[in-house]
Amino acid sequence: MAGPIVPPKQHRKRLVNWLLKEDRSEKGEHFQHPWWQVMCLTGVDYFSTLGYQPGIAALAAGVLSPLATLILILLTLFGALPIYRRVAATSPHGEGSIAMLENLLPWWQGKLFVLCLLGFAGTDFIITITLSAADATAHIIENPLIPEFLHGQSISITLILIALLGGVFLRGFTEAIGLAVFLVATYLLLNLITIGVGAYQVLQQPIVISNWQTALFSSYSNPFMMIGAAALLFPKLALGLSGFETGVAVMPLVKGNEHETEANPRGRIRNTYKLLRTAAVIMSFFLITSSLVTILLIPSAEFQTGGKASGRALAYLAHRYLGDGFGTIYDLSTIFILWFAGASAMAGLLNIVPRYLPRYGMAPDWTRMIRPLVLVYTAIAFVVTIIFKANVEAQGGAYATGVLVLMTSAALAVTLAARRRRSIRGILSFGTITLLFVYTTIVNIIERPEGIQIAAFFIGVIIITSLVSRVWRSTELRVEQIEMDETAHRFIAEEEQHQGTIRLIANRLNVGDEREYFFKEKEVREDNHIPQTDSVLFMEIQVSDASVFSETIQVTGVQVGNYRILRARGAAVPNTIAAILLYIRDQTGKLPHAYFGWIEGNPIQYLLRFILFGEGDIAIVTREVLRKAEKDPERRPGIHVGG
Repeated sequence: MAGPIVPPKQHRKRLVNWLLKEDRSEKGEHFQHPWWQVMCLTGVDYFSTLGYQPGIAALAAGVLSPLATLILILLTLFGALPIYRRVAATSPHGEGSIAMLENLLPWWQGKLFVLCLLGFAGTDFIITITLSAADATAHIIENPLIPEFLHGQSISITLILIALLGGVFLRGFTEAIGLAVFLVATYLLLNLITIGVGAYQVLQQPIVISNWQTALFSSYSNPFMMIGAAALLFPKLALGLSGFETGVAVMPLVKGNEHETEANPRGRIRNTYKLLRTAAVIMSFFLITSSLVTILLIPSAEFQTGGKASGRALAYLAHRYLGDGFGTIYDLSTIFILWFAGASAMAGLLNIVPRYLPRYGMAPDWTRMIRPLVLVYTAIAFVVTIIFKANVEAQGGAYATGVLVLMTSAALAVTLAARRRRSIRGILSFGTITLLFVYTTIVNIIERPEGIQIAAFFIGVIIITSLVSRVWRSTELRVEQIEMDETAHRFIAEEEQHQGTIRLIANRLNVGDEREYFFKEKEVREDNHIPQTDSVLFMEIQVSDASVFSETIQVTGVQVGNYRILRARGAAVPNTIAAILLYIRDQTGKLPHAYFGWIEGNPIQYLLRFILFGEGDIAIVTREVLRKAEKDPERRPGIHVGG
């Protein structure tokens, strides 16, 4: 017997419900692991760059590739590593350098700076997905066992890989430390074998060294010219710096000392130092050795677009000197680790938006859901892949831009922190490193502007949607918790004992003497016909940081003569007043009434003042906040405006 026919509208409803279902089971408590296992998780992205870095280095720097790579290694070990040691010490809970800048740059300038950095982070992660998929495609197509008809289908294959990656996240994704350890260990072992065989071939063919030296000295007459030229070229190799930001982002996964607390995780910080240092040393070794064997053994024409070593220099050597069998195993290992690098990038994208934007009130509701975000990021990755035609070298600039801007921001954050500590040595050393990263970033942007173009697109989208969301959500309650001191509790308890209405007069604090409160009370009583026998409380709110969306409100009771005042600080005056009124209602069981004066002026101007500075037309906005927070009019505190 046939089953019931489901109407198309019901199908669509089920699809929408499935897409908007908040599935964050992966965001529960993480088990902690030894630092070397977590290093493999970060290394999936970091070490996977070996799949394309040697080819990009040879294409960008030519015969100077080893020297430019050496400069990159020095910057890694003596620049990036010390910077991120400081970041790890300052943000042991995985906040990273962006959170450091957020804390060092308060108010709106800090928030806007973070939004821009999120745009560059989006560039980094999206290009990681597209570039890794494109390089995996190159390894698939160039494998001699692959059918001929797949050649020339790089864009289609790359899109399929990205779609499959998106499909994984639509079903749900859990980072697997064990899989990361296996992939990284296998991949590094295969690279070590390939580079070792390449070094053996170099020793067997010393003429390749002579040929390289001849080419080098024919282009550059002395070592100083070589060093200068390599210094100008090494920004093109900046892909080899990726991985440090991920290293500090996963710090909560690192196991520390047995009895340490979250407030003081010294063991975790120390083990993260080991993670960063070991990863940097391993990567430095592979970068310099791979650069040497590839530039010595591979003809320069093969590095060009369409060449057999384009985007896969070490795979080319694996097939040439170890046979197609080993080469195929190497290709499979590279494909899987590049695939997992894309997965790590997608996971980073899905985590980075909820980490910052909801706290700013700058995230639409749908950004809390995983599946809509996956579809958006997958669509963006499709567009980027088509624009760059799945070309690894063409995307290198965009990827390097994202990586370098994040590392520059980390260097700047550490320098500002040293300045706050008044450490002259820290300012000089970290300031110098910051200038080096700034130089590298500027050179990369000038020579490969596609990275800044993509980042500008991300930044524009993030800022526009964030501001729209902030305006849309501005009349939410925006208070996490109310905490009152003993005096404030006593004032409210005294009002609760009275049989009349609890009345609160909103006052903008000026001098704060008895005369100010006398005239304010007299004005409000006359305008609102409040009997002299009814007691009143004063309520004064000061704006703390208007750029903060929600926070815990501390209420302090103060007595000036016979006048009792509740004083508090909050991000927005109307929202804080509304939250206090609801708190008093819940504590006493009585509906409080608040009294305001009229404000004259342009309403648009006051709206902007409320959004930007947390003030504006207090009475009207307070009523709207209460209306949204309490749907039942009978349980809504009263708002009165006189004058």
